[in-house]
Amino acid sequence: MNAIAIVNPDANWPAQYEKTAEVIGRILGDTVVRIDHIGSTSVPGLPAKDVLDIQATVAAESELDDAVELLVAADWEARPPRRDHPVPGLPTDEFQWVKRLVMEPQYRRRVNLHLRVAGRANQRYALLFRDYLRAHPDTAAAYGEFKRRAAALPLESVGEYADLKDPVCDLIYLPAEEWAAHTGWSV
Repeated sequence: MNAIAIVNPDANWPAQYEKTAEVIGRILGDTVVRIDHIGSTSVPGLPAKDVLDIQATVAAESELDDAVELLVAADWEARPPRRDHPVPGLPTDEFQWVKRLVMEPQYRRRVNLHLRVAGRANQRYALLFRDYLRAHPDTAAAYGEFKRRAAALPLESVGEYADLKDPVCDLIYLPAEEWAAHTGWSV
């Protein structure tokens, strides 16, 4: 059995995000400056794992642990601190890629909650990647096909799947930066 299951797009994902974001907002309060639906479930028509990716942005790195503590007190499961993969051509400073990952309480809708710092490269990456795919449905369709084919490989873990996707995402992200400059897109 493969470690990854890619499903057809679900028209309910945006509403599920809204409900989950409300819960997260109540838990985190003023600790966060924004909460965003990111990842494949945030792009209309894009096949995805049936897991909502949500990004909660804090103003400073010192607030990452505060946010995690609030979520853990509400029965969310904290994962060890980690870093997103650095994208070629973007800052290599490790602090640009720091994040915390928290999973939903048991028996709730599957969520990967990414806690990132405002203005850091990885916070911007998630939003620009999403918006570029929303504005370029043909690119999103090609990415969706890649995801289906990658998930069909005999992968042993979600980590292997993510490692396989990273360079493909970078190939999408680099022209997204040009698109952002051309259109005036900003976070």
